[in-house]
Amino acid sequence: MTTTLEQVEILREKANVSYDEAKEALDAVDGDLLEALIYLEKQGKVAPPEGGGYYNSDKSPRETEQISDKRKTNKESSNGPSSNRGEGFKDLMKRFWQFCAMVLHKGNVNAFELIKDGIVKASFPVTILVLLVLFAFWITVPLFIVGLFFGYQYRFRGPDLGKEAVNEAMENVENTAEQIKRSISKDRE
Repeated sequence: MTTTLEQVEILREKANVSYDEAKEALDAVDGDLLEALIYLEKQGKVAPPEGGGYYNSDKSPRETEQISDKRKTNKESSNGPSSNRGEGFKDLMKRFWQFCAMVLHKGNVNAFELIKDGIVKASFPVTILVLLVLFAFWITVPLFIVGLFFGYQYRFRGPDLGKEAVNEAMENVENTAEQIKRSISKDRE
C-alpha cells in the first residue's frame, strides 16, 4: 500500500515528528497509522500514552478469549427463542414499573387545591384526584361542577402541573360557570 500525504500529516500531528520520520514509519508498516505510531514509540521518537502502558494493535490472548466468550454467549442467547423473549418481557415489566413509579411520584408532588374567597380550603395530591375521578366519577365530577356555582375555584400547584397554562384553563372554566350563574340570576329577576 502506498503512503499518502494525508496519512503522513495525520501521523505528524499525532506523534509530533518530522515529515521524513512519519513517512519512514508509515512505509515500514504499509500505511497503518496505529502500527506506525507503535513503530515510532519503539524507536523512542514518541512518548508512551498518558497513564503508562504503550500503543499496541495486537490483541493479547486474554482479550481474544474474552471476545470469543462474548460471541459464544451472544450466539447461545440468540439461538434460544424463549430465553430472548424472557429477557424482553423482564425488561418490559421493569420499564412498566418504573413508569408507574414515575407517574405516582409526579401525582404525589403536584397538588389540587380548592379555593374559596382566596383561601385554600383543601389541598390534596393529584393522585387522590385521579383515583376519585376513576372510581367515583359520578359523584366527583358533579361535586366539582356544583362547587364552581358556589364560588369555589380549583388550582393545580407543583413542579409539573402548577403551570400558568393549566391554571388558565381552570380560570376559563370558572369564568364560564360564573357567566352561567349570572345569566340564571338575570332570568330570575
